[in-house]
Amino acid sequence: MEDVRPIVIKRIKKVAGGHHGGAWKIAYADFVTAMMAFFLLMWLLGSTASGDLKGIADFFQNPLKIASTGGSGTGDSSSVLKGGGKDLTRRSGQVKSGDIDSKSKTVNLKETNAEQARKEFEEREKALLGELKESIEKLIESNPALKQFKSQLLIDITSEGLRIQIVDEQNRPMFDTSSAELKPHTRVILREIGKALNAVHNKLSLSGHTDAAQYGGGDKGFSNWELSANRANASRRELIAGGMDEHKVLRVVGLASTVLFDKNDPLSSINRRISIVVLNKRAEESLLQEDGKFDAVEVGGEGLDTKSINSPTISAGKG
Repeated sequence: MEDVRPIVIKRIKKVAGGHHGGAWKIAYADFVTAMMAFFLLMWLLGSTASGDLKGIADFFQNPLKIASTGGSGTGDSSSVLKGGGKDLTRRSGQVKSGDIDSKSKTVNLKETNAEQARKEFEEREKALLGELKESIEKLIESNPALKQFKSQLLIDITSEGLRIQIVDEQNRPMFDTSSAELKPHTRVILREIGKALNAVHNKLSLSGHTDAAQYGGGDKGFSNWELSANRANASRRELIAGGMDEHKVLRVVGLASTVLFDKNDPLSSINRRISIVVLNKRAEESLLQEDGKFDAVEVGGEGLDTKSINSPTISAGKG
C-alpha cells in the first residue's frame, strides 16, 4: 500500500489574449471578402448586356425550365449555341475609350413634340374632311334637285383638302356658251354646296377651268383666261348667295385650259369645270406664304373647328 501514489489532477486555466488575440482578424477578412464580392457583382452588372441580364433573371425565376429548354434564357441571349454558351465572336463588356467612335445625337424635344402635334392634327383634320365628304354625298342622294346632277359632281380628297368639282356634260353645260352666266341648275348646285361648306371653318380655293378651244384673237383680247376667272368668281358669288360665309374664300383663280381633266381629249366637255377645294391647314399656310416669309399658324388655333363638324347638319331641302 505504501507504493500507491495519490492521483494529482492539474487544472490549467487558459486566459484569452484580449485585444492582442487573432479572432478579430478572421471577422475582418470575411468583411473584406464580402466587399470584394459586392463590388465585383456591381462591375459585372454594369458591363453585362441587357440580354444577358434578362437571361440571368429568367434563370433565377425558373431554373428548372431554363435548364431543361436551354436557348436564350440560359444567360446569353445572343449566343448562337443551343442551350447557351459563349459566342467567341461577340464583343461585350467595357471597351477602351477611342476603340469605338462615339456618336452623339441631339434631340430637340420641343421640335419633336410640335411635329407630333402637327401630325395628330392633320390626321384628325383628314378624318373630319372625310366626314364632310360623306355628308355632301348624302345630301346629293337625298336632294332630288341635286341627285339628277350626280354625274356632274366629282368629290375626292387630295393633298390640299376636300375637292368638289362641278363639270360640264355634253348636253348639260354649267354656263352659257362663251359666258360666265350660270345656268339655273348650276345655281341650285352651288347654293346647296354653299350651305354644306359652313359645317367647317376651313378656307376655300375656287378655280375655273375651260377646254382648249381658243377664242379668235384671244392672244390680244378676251380669252380663256378671262373666261375661267369670271366663271370662278361667278361661282363664288353663288356660294355666298346660298348662305356660305364670304370670309371663307381664300383664293379665286382662272386656270384656262392649263390643267385639263381629260388630257387625251383637250376639247372634251369635262374639261370645263369649277373646282372648289376645302383647304387643309397645310395648304392654307402654303397659300398665305409671301416672299418666303411666313409665321406658321399654331395648331389648335383658328383652324378646323372640330366641334362644328363632329355632327354636321346639312339641309337637304330643295334649292
